Amino acid sequence: MTEEFLIPAEEVEFEEEIKHSRFISFVFHCDSEQKLKLVLTRVKQQYPGASHYCYAFVADDPSNLVAIGSSDDGEPAGSAGRPMLACLQGANIGEIGAVVVRYFGGTKLGVGGLVRAYSSGIKKVIPELKTQLKTRRYPVKLTCDYAQLNDVEYVITQCEGVIIDKQFAESVTVEFELAKAWQQKFNALLATQTQGALQVKFTA
Repeated sequence: MTEEFLIPAEEVEFEEEIKHSRFISFVFHCDSEQKLKLVLTRVKQQYPGASHYCYAFVADDPSNLVAIGSSDDGEPAGSAGRPMLACLQGANIGEIGAVVVRYFGGTKLGVGGLVRAYSSGIKKVIPELKTQLKTRRYPVKLTCDYAQLNDVEYVITQCEGVIIDKQFAESVTVEFELAKAWQQKFNALLATQTQGALQVKFTA
């Protein structure tokens, strides 16, 4: 599992005409199949009445072979979705999705022509795509006294953690996310701030 990888920082749209058919390609950030479906629904509303709405996505790091998917949407099997997916996987960018809309122009392209056509826009867009680095963070839970809360929050911030929730009872339970690379530094800093009173046992 990759701890750091690039993800799209924007959505890009590209349109071209290939043998009288109109192809509109969208490449965007996609961290789940649900996100892909939301974009697909929006694209169908934006470009109604198209012949095909093909898609592909990699919803995790670029090497993940499970959180992926594709659809030919009625085109010959393997002529659209899989070539699109191959383009995304070859880009070495994670959490990335693509939708290609086709308005049929009357000229059949054949399977080879379709493979090239559905890949074309994505191949042109990806080199220009703005990306940002994502660091995978893991959930952590820490219980502390009220007097220690400021110190705990300070350490989380210093280690680029993200606070998800705080629960106040007799003591305070802080739920946050932290990258693996920061775990050792986190406990060292936490020990310094709390005079050794607190330490986290990381499970991830």
